[in-house]
Amino acid sequence: MIYVTGDCHSEFNKFSSSAFPEQKEMTRDDTVIVCGDFGLIWDKEESSYEKYWLKWLSEKPFTIVFVDGNHENFDRLNTEFEIVEFHGGKAHKISDNVYHLMRGEIYDIDGKKIFALGGASCHDIKDGILSRENFASEYEFKDTIRKWNKWKKEFRVEHLSWWKEELPSGEELKHAEEKLAEVNYSVDIVITHCAPQKIADCIFSSPVPSDSLTLYLDELEKKLNFKYWFFGHYHEDKKINDKFILLYDQIVKIGK
Repeated sequence: MIYVTGDCHSEFNKFSSSAFPEQKEMTRDDTVIVCGDFGLIWDKEESSYEKYWLKWLSEKPFTIVFVDGNHENFDRLNTEFEIVEFHGGKAHKISDNVYHLMRGEIYDIDGKKIFALGGASCHDIKDGILSRENFASEYEFKDTIRKWNKWKKEFRVEHLSWWKEELPSGEELKHAEEKLAEVNYSVDIVITHCAPQKIADCIFSSPVPSDSLTLYLDELEKKLNFKYWFFGHYHEDKKINDKFILLYDQIVKIGK
């Protein structure tokens, strides 16, 4: 069986047995897919919080996989974890039952061909991104962070709460195109964090800011044959149409 859900942001109570009773009948052959912002790999180094939840998740009977969102520590995610073969594609192995689905890979899970492409833009950065290299001293850098927090500015800090890798590189998009060409641009399920721009614009009353990824996904949707496209990022549970499904709290089962 395959289930899909939305953002976790380092909070995993949705996977408790009371919130997700279906797991009582599940095994490690069953998969729960998270549409980005898993958030477990977040701190600069492994924390006690991370250890606690990774142990908690390791005791679950099912396998958990996730595409990356914009709220992941890419410094660690892309360097600390072994790259392994996973259901026909490449993945970072976080633990025995937790895997990061790498960008542009295609997986064969429960008889379904699944294309994964993580990434999204942070939109809570209207006041900017602070980088250590732009300050003369560590004191000035930290003092600015303190002041901006006090002034309630909307900002993030590079390598602490923001990473330039939040959006796929040209090389990663090229890899995605190569993998899709191998299957003639035909898959069963697409898993992303953000949506194509035209779909994102259907979610809210005002337009959603575009970026290189949402515009790329617009073009990809035109030539891709697929049954369902699941995504997160926008913090709602909403069926946009017969193919596009936005997830946040809900955990939905993919039928045959």
